[in-house]
Amino acid sequence: MNILLIGCGKMGGAMLRQWTAHGEHSFTVADPAANDLPDSVTHVSKATDLSSQEFDVVLIAIKPQMIADVLPDYAHVLKESGTFVSIAAGTSVASLAKVVGDAAIMRVMPNMAALVGMGVSGLYANDRCTPQQTQDIVALIDQTGTCIAVENEDQIDRLTAVSGSGPGYVFEILRSYVAAAEALGFDHETARTLVFDTVTGTVEAARQSELTLEELRNSVTSKNGTTQAGLNELMRDDVLDTLLQSTLQAAYARAGELR
Repeated sequence: MNILLIGCGKMGGAMLRQWTAHGEHSFTVADPAANDLPDSVTHVSKATDLSSQEFDVVLIAIKPQMIADVLPDYAHVLKESGTFVSIAAGTSVASLAKVVGDAAIMRVMPNMAALVGMGVSGLYANDRCTPQQTQDIVALIDQTGTCIAVENEDQIDRLTAVSGSGPGYVFEILRSYVAAAEALGFDHETARTLVFDTVTGTVEAARQSELTLEELRNSVTSKNGTTQAGLNELMRDDVLDTLLQSTLQAAYARAGELR
């Protein structure tokens, strides 16, 4: 596919690096501030630099508040059989359609793990998108990690609460976990190694296991042992479950407000 990427900030740039590493598609970046782009990428600063070019995909990676001003200049470069794909957070398909008209539009919610090719993205396609178009874009987003196609934008909002905003929750949990390790007497770097490697290894063990998470937890918990003592505090009065549920509900509610 011949793809135009409008905007190349942190998320757009992260995804672009994963895509160009696969080498399956041709990319042009339209962004006056873009720098340090992969060698295979064509760079333009404005729409008029594109001349008469047309693209299979126009990928919108600018800030939501810029869409109404910037996107109209590029709407004409999409092929008649092409697809608009937006990773602009909080911008609904209906809002995009007001700018580009009645077109095939997909909305993608990625997360920052795309930086390392382990992102989790949700994708919603409007009814103008063909099954082949959806399949092609799912395959494209899969190159940045995992892409989950959903049936409506409410599900994108729910996914945003879990995975889109999820890195923020995980970073804060890691920060607190490292601080607790330091409070036990470890220096900062040792605490980071202990916590990061424990979390990474545990997640991979869970991924490869056929046991439920509860069964895995019980398998490493000896009666009256150290893990049990720690879990008694962590699980006291169901505070952890309540906190995580309220965290996701708050993020979900805000995602709906933004859309």
